[in-house]
Amino acid sequence: MFVLTTLVYPVVLALLCTGAALLVDRASGGFLPGMLFPAVGAAALIVVSQLSTYVSAIAPATPYLLVAVAVAGLVLGWGRARALAPAWRTSPAQLALLPIAYALALAPVLLAGRPTFSSYTALADSAVHMLGADFLIAHGQNYAHLDLHNSYGLFLDSYYNTSYPSGADTLLGGSTLLLGLPLIWTFQPFTAFMLATAVGPAWTLARRLGLRPAWAVPAALTVTLPALVYGYELVGSVKEIAALPLILCMGALVGTHRRWLWTGARAAIPFALLTAAGVAALGVAFGTWALIAAIVLAAVALADLAHREQSVGRFLGLLAVGLLVLLVGAWPTWVNISGSLHVAEVIASTSNPGNLHSPLRPTQLLGIWLGGNYEQLPSGVALTLTTVLVAFVFALALLGVWNLVRSRWYALAAWFALMIVLWLVLSNYATTWADAKSLMLTSSAAMLIVWAGIAALRASGSSFVRLMAWPLAIVLLGAVLASDALQYNGSNLAPTARYDELASLNTRFAGRGPTLFTDFDEYAMYELRDLDVGGPDFVYPPPALAGAAGGYGRPVALDRVAPTALAAYPLIITRRDPTAERPPAAYRLLWRGTYYQVWGRRPGSKPALAHLALAGTPRAQCLQIGRLANLAGSRHARLVAALAPGALTIPIPRSRLRRPVGWARAKRGILMRKPGTLEIDFRAPAGGEWELWLKGDVMRELRVAIDGRPLGSIAGQIGGNSLVTNTFAPLPVRLSAGPHTLAITRPGADLAPGDGGAAVLSAIFLARPESPAGPALVSVPAQRGRSLCGRRLQWVELVREQAKRGPVARAQ
Repeated sequence: MFVLTTLVYPVVLALLCTGAALLVDRASGGFLPGMLFPAVGAAALIVVSQLSTYVSAIAPATPYLLVAVAVAGLVLGWGRARALAPAWRTSPAQLALLPIAYALALAPVLLAGRPTFSSYTALADSAVHMLGADFLIAHGQNYAHLDLHNSYGLFLDSYYNTSYPSGADTLLGGSTLLLGLPLIWTFQPFTAFMLATAVGPAWTLARRLGLRPAWAVPAALTVTLPALVYGYELVGSVKEIAALPLILCMGALVGTHRRWLWTGARAAIPFALLTAAGVAALGVAFGTWALIAAIVLAAVALADLAHREQSVGRFLGLLAVGLLVLLVGAWPTWVNISGSLHVAEVIASTSNPGNLHSPLRPTQLLGIWLGGNYEQLPSGVALTLTTVLVAFVFALALLGVWNLVRSRWYALAAWFALMIVLWLVLSNYATTWADAKSLMLTSSAAMLIVWAGIAALRASGSSFVRLMAWPLAIVLLGAVLASDALQYNGSNLAPTARYDELASLNTRFAGRGPTLFTDFDEYAMYELRDLDVGGPDFVYPPPALAGAAGGYGRPVALDRVAPTALAAYPLIITRRDPTAERPPAAYRLLWRGTYYQVWGRRPGSKPALAHLALAGTPRAQCLQIGRLANLAGSRHARLVAALAPGALTIPIPRSRLRRPVGWARAKRGILMRKPGTLEIDFRAPAGGEWELWLKGDVMRELRVAIDGRPLGSIAGQIGGNSLVTNTFAPLPVRLSAGPHTLAITRPGADLAPGDGGAAVLSAIFLARPESPAGPALVSVPAQRGRSLCGRRLQWVELVREQAKRGPVARAQ
């Protein structure tokens, strides 16, 4: 799967884009620079996938339509491809740019050596894009059949039935399902590929600035991968990442306008397709960036008309073809323009900063940020070095502005200037969330201005100044790559095995929902898409179950739900946890894996008359049981109780004297900042087989041993969020009764992806292996309810006599 998603899939995607670009090139007159093919081809495929999913009846054929477009381009444009081949052979660096940029963008996944994605816990929006990509290819824009009683239907309806931009999603879905791959594992490769397509227009613009190929290579990489852009790619901001190469491609068309502007009316096709694809991917807000390039091109055209170098008829022909292609290409947006405008307005005016704790700094525009997270300010020496490097880059940018004016590259200078002006306007009037997006989309243009400064040094009449350009360029490239490396090192990767287990549940229980999902993990909506999932702690909880969690991301407590409200859910999926609450007696354990348990409603069972979560002292619990038994009255009813698990808590030492140096107290336990070993003494109450359960969040490997005997290692175990404690898979161990010493070691740092990521130890439990039937239940007649007093119980239910089914033990 790893090879298919990270290596085969991008090659197929590249072939699709190349074929589509050849078709666009053929249709527009054969003027497109070869380096623009990946970005232009992606734009064409976005447009095709949007049109096909707009017509629901042909939506499932989208993957094959993408292939048809690519094959048509390869056949019709074969001569053009052969003509470009000699140029590619003489400059192999150009061919290497896209795979290099792709490898850098996907570095956390590639070096992890497993299918995963790096946006985990950073931005849950990627879960929505996976869900939408799957749904749109299967059903198109037909939302009438969605069940709005559960999270799955509510998410799709709230996003995609409100004109939410889906251009990137339809291309992701169409290209992934063409190979029959899981969207969850192609999401990051797709995002990395889309970002990598920006190297083409970046190369073209660098060459337009006068840089030779040897200089254009590092220029294209730093323009494509400045720190802020790289950070957005790692957190899965697929809409913005898909829009960036389209914006740069428009800039490249501005920079090369003399090559194509007056070659014929059909020369407007690429620019119009780029605009249509951008509107589909980012929404109507993309129109502001398209308008910038259009204004510059219009000014050039009007200047030519004023000097009578061209005719008005040619200009009108260009305009007519461009508007026609734009109208057809973005038709799904235009027919729902009011909804699209509303979505853009909501995004631009929202007070919700998303994953941003504070506004981004304007200095992040310049591509360097020596911190592990673009959301936070670097500290200590890293902050000082960042400040110095940003000042250095700013000086180069000023030199670049002078070079643009001196060289009379007026069209390109105007495009750069308007890009900066747009960012300044948005930074003054937009909210934190929208301002951050505009800052990211402008960062690449700012880096091009910086390289215009390097180009000025290279063109100097002084040999010393020309010589100094090399070390300055190396410093610039090194600073950008170092910034990216720090973010790579701190990225949290999704737990592959846990999601594979969820996918197996979707196959095993497909069509048997609706399903109540008690863990916090919105990616489960994609993995369990055939089970009509409802998550009480999701952004859109099932209305009837919203009270089961204290709000978004909060732990789910089934005790808060009236028994009748659960009757609509044949299945409940819970995380395995030695301290977890057992579902009501109406459910029996159907399946248990490494991470999850599936509970099914017993055939013919009816909701309990009352459900009581026990709390307080044994005496208080006994009084509660008595009151519940009295509710039975003359009805034939029984009390069914769930026995509390006998897990032994192993306290985590929180004293500074007992924890390793550099391990700090945290709200949820111990924050393992540095290498070290934590030793904890405990007693096993009896000998035999046990399971050691750890809770927390770790990316870097933890090594676990008891009495010097290694039990195993734990790595890449990250939970849904900081409010719900993540439970690791249990480690089996055989112990004798009596004292033992548990050792948990965090080894030294290395260059592995995510090595600087989360490392929190929250709790430790020792428990007996779980029964294959799940936690035991005890049943007694209601009039004998007080016989349950003194037992360690989780909850007690009052049930009708006929509801008693399955392996429920009677108390004698």
